[in-house]
Amino acid sequence: MERTEKMPAAETRPPGVATADPGSVLLPGHDVPLGRYTTVRRLLPQRQRRMVGAWCFVDHFGPDDVAERPGMEVPPHPHTGLQTVTWLLDGEIMHRDSLGNVQPIRPGQLNVMTSGHGIAHSERSPERHPPLMHGVQLWVALPDPARAGAADFAHHADLPRWRDGELDVTLLVGELAGERSPAVTYTPLLGAQLELRGPAPATLPLRADFEYGLLAMSGTAEVDGVPFAPGALLYLGAGRERLTLTGEPGSRLLLLGGAPFEEPLVMWWNFVGRSHEEVLAAREDWMAGRRFGVVADDPAPPLPAPALPTTRLKARDRSGGLRG
Repeated sequence: MERTEKMPAAETRPPGVATADPGSVLLPGHDVPLGRYTTVRRLLPQRQRRMVGAWCFVDHFGPDDVAERPGMEVPPHPHTGLQTVTWLLDGEIMHRDSLGNVQPIRPGQLNVMTSGHGIAHSERSPERHPPLMHGVQLWVALPDPARAGAADFAHHADLPRWRDGELDVTLLVGELAGERSPAVTYTPLLGAQLELRGPAPATLPLRADFEYGLLAMSGTAEVDGVPFAPGALLYLGAGRERLTLTGEPGSRLLLLGGAPFEEPLVMWWNFVGRSHEEVLAAREDWMAGRRFGVVADDPAPPLPAPALPTTRLKARDRSGGLRG
């Protein structure tokens, strides 16, 4: 995992938000190469804000013209202690994993992979692929005891979709407005695509005990007087009972939310653990060919783990503070 540099944040305190809430914080992302051919905008973790609920990692990629390029090419690599959530707006990616799953994902479909104690997978555009690639890849931190459990994978081709005034809503994860996603989660969580249909303000109900973040995948939007566009994540804090936003018609936004995740984490490379020793053991197992298995139908050499830093990895809480 690439480390983020400290970025300046523009802060406001929106009306109607609990005084304990930090208010809206605009968090600029930064570019990170993913494989040989793809560059992503990394929006979480950042020093100012490491998590939104249990969402601990957010990459937004594209829209990229891949008509004359291979597209996404990420060879076999391991994961522990997390779920990966993949959502496409354009393009196609083939998922392969060490459970034997070989599954394409296309726009409007959702892939959720649960690593448990350990899994390996690869992500590649097929040889014949659409000319554009655009989407998000996210991680969800698994709590005890789910993070020590068995690995799993699920593909969801049908998700709850509805129109609410000026919004078209697609529910990826969790519950919203009486609808429930089929995706399995292990903490109270929400993920939803919001597409603006007109210029009038649009409003959604929220849970006051959740914290929320909002990113623009395409187009521009505004919440509480704070405009944002692709390339930044607007952290909305907790204590809100509704979300009111405006923006240009056709803008597609991703709303992330969840109950604050209280377990401190050690996040390094592709591992989410609780201690330096736990991450070290995962790295050693991967390099020795133990625990994670072999990715089905992918003859490419596994991605080697980078060297650990010379200092001990420290557990951090959801706001970035050191623990232990």
